[in-house]
Amino acid sequence: MPNIASAKKNMRKSQAATVRNRAQRSALRTALKKARSVDATAEDRIRAESLLDRAARKNLIHRNAAGRMKSRLAKHQAAASAA
Repeated sequence: MPNIASAKKNMRKSQAATVRNRAQRSALRTALKKARSVDATAEDRIRAESLLDRAARKNLIHRNAAGRMKSRLAKHQAAASAA
C-alpha cells in the first residue's frame, strides 16, 4: 500500500483505467465473436471494425493488431458470402 500521496493517486488512476480497459476489451471481444459467427450481418462487422478502430486509437490494442483483425474479418466475410 503506498504512503505517498502521489503514489496513492496513481494507484487510484490505475485501478480506474483497469476497470475501463477491461470493459472496453470485453465489448470488443464480444463484437468480434458476433461478427465471426455464421449468422453475422454486415452491421455486426461494421460495429466490430468501429470498435477495433476506437481501441487502436485509445491504445487499448496496437494499431497493427487492429488492422490485422479487420483484414481477417473482411476475409471471413468474403468467404462467407461466396459460399
